[in-house]
Amino acid sequence: MSVYPFQNPYLHNTQPHNNQIASPMTYTNRTRAGALIFIGTAWFLMGVIFSEALYPGYHVTQMISDLGVGSTATIFNPAIFGFGLLLIAAAYLLHTAGINRWFLVLLALIGLGAAGVGIFPENIVVPHSICAITVFVCGGLCAILGYRVFRAPWSWFSPVLGVITLVAVVLLGLKVYLGLSAGGMERMIAYPLIIWAIGTGAYLMAPEQG
Repeated sequence: MSVYPFQNPYLHNTQPHNNQIASPMTYTNRTRAGALIFIGTAWFLMGVIFSEALYPGYHVTQMISDLGVGSTATIFNPAIFGFGLLLIAAAYLLHTAGINRWFLVLLALIGLGAAGVGIFPENIVVPHSICAITVFVCGGLCAILGYRVFRAPWSWFSPVLGVITLVAVVLLGLKVYLGLSAGGMERMIAYPLIIWAIGTGAYLMAPEQG
């Protein structure tokens, strides 16, 4: 008689096979880069949310960079500067993972542009504009190039977000706001990039498939 009278006879072999045993997560440069992208983007997004809430009389029809001047500058500027630095660091880590070279160049340029926006607020017009355009254009191109870097289904969604970004960049440049105002159209550039960056960070943090 079994010592365990209530043992299910159909579960007599409950030990997993060797190839089914879960192994600890290996933190490669790929996963570290994903974590940096995710943290940096979350930091920037929360900085925007807090700044919009605290900026007196602010409305989403205003430009995002308005948050970098005035009472919320100490929140917004460090957030976007830190976001940029973490993207640059992520691009460096991904260099060792054999990621597409052009993807890495564009990712690093996004980081440089974002850090520049944090250093040069909108009242320093020329360098701020150059940095912002760099983020928008390189961000859209980097997301589109993701079809060659990522696996499905993220390889499908990434270029769609990139195309939305670049179309909005053109519309903003032509001052065609589609009723959204300049600030609303700028968000049609920025928000798809934020979604893309969070998704890319999560994708890179996921265990690699064999």
